Amino acid sequence: MADSKRIVYWVRRLGEIAMLGCLAMMLLLDALLGVVVGTLQWVVPVCGAVGMVAVVLRRRWRLGGFAVMLALSFATSLLVGITGFRGVPGAAETGALLILLVGVLRNVEPVRRAVVLTFVALVVLMSEAVARDYNGSGLAFAFMLFVGWSTAAGIGGYLRFQQERRVEAVHAVRRAERLEIARELHDLVAHHITGIVVQAQAARTVAETKPEAVSPALDAIATAGSEALTSMRRMVTVLRTEDDATRTPGVTLADLRMMTDRFSADGPKVAFEIGPGLDDRTLQPEVMTTVHRVLQEALTNVRKHAPRTAWVEASLRRHEGGVVLRVRNFGSGSDPRLAGLGGGFGLVGMAERVEALGGRLYAGPSPEGAWEVFAEFPLS
Repeated sequence: MADSKRIVYWVRRLGEIAMLGCLAMMLLLDALLGVVVGTLQWVVPVCGAVGMVAVVLRRRWRLGGFAVMLALSFATSLLVGITGFRGVPGAAETGALLILLVGVLRNVEPVRRAVVLTFVALVVLMSEAVARDYNGSGLAFAFMLFVGWSTAAGIGGYLRFQQERRVEAVHAVRRAERLEIARELHDLVAHHITGIVVQAQAARTVAETKPEAVSPALDAIATAGSEALTSMRRMVTVLRTEDDATRTPGVTLADLRMMTDRFSADGPKVAFEIGPGLDDRTLQPEVMTTVHRVLQEALTNVRKHAPRTAWVEASLRRHEGGVVLRVRNFGSGSDPRLAGLGGGFGLVGMAERVEALGGRLYAGPSPEGAWEVFAEFPLS
């Protein structure tokens, strides 16, 4: 997993180096042609050099760098047109402008602003073709610039479409997760309220015959009410939708072990360990349910993305005032493409649940070379 992430990193870096190298060669060509032409030979190469700087810094000053290049390119074309200067094509300047255009169309918000800037770039490129009518070939040069603009706009639009699809999918997962939390909130409230009602009925029954038993019953009612309020506060923080579906409440440690046993029966063997000091009364119901869902999602990802995994190690232990669930899969069956995905959409929903309870979730390669899902929950 770690090796595949390094490969992706270096492929991106090599692509960046190749792009800058291509711009550098274009800039060198502009400089050599400028020396041959002689008049105002420094204008276009300087504009190209500024474009290279804007490309290097495009992730930090994306909109500002693009605006500077638009203004500088238009001013250069205006100067060339007024002075009658011809001969230097400005390849580095145009290449940098098109690269910046891809990033603007992909990332600038709102979309309307990105589209407006895209058409402004087209106007600037066409003004470049008209003002720098190289040896009477202005029409052919304008066509080449339009093809370059269309290609950059198409790439940027496609990347933005894919990015919007990803964002919408993440939002859909979170909405579905909130629906699930709403169901569990119904279960928790029903569970706690049932206990309160039972305690109240018992207190009323024994009030006449054993008045001394009323006080403990009232304490139990107060405790159950406090636990119900705490559970609801934790879950309501992420609720945005409602659902009236009901399910059977309650998840135990035995359910976790049963799930790993079923997974081992028709998949890689799972070694599941529950640390000392943990039982069904240690964890709050909402934490226990989330632990169950995270373990289920982690094992599902192993089956989906690493079907030839040799074995899976899972553990639930106390750690620094909290409880930690760790799931790791070992062996040559791990699919390295999973590292490039940044986790599946299921993990997005799991992170939503864990963070709602005041915990944190990590999914990625471990120092030992395994793929690891790590979820930490507070006990209080």
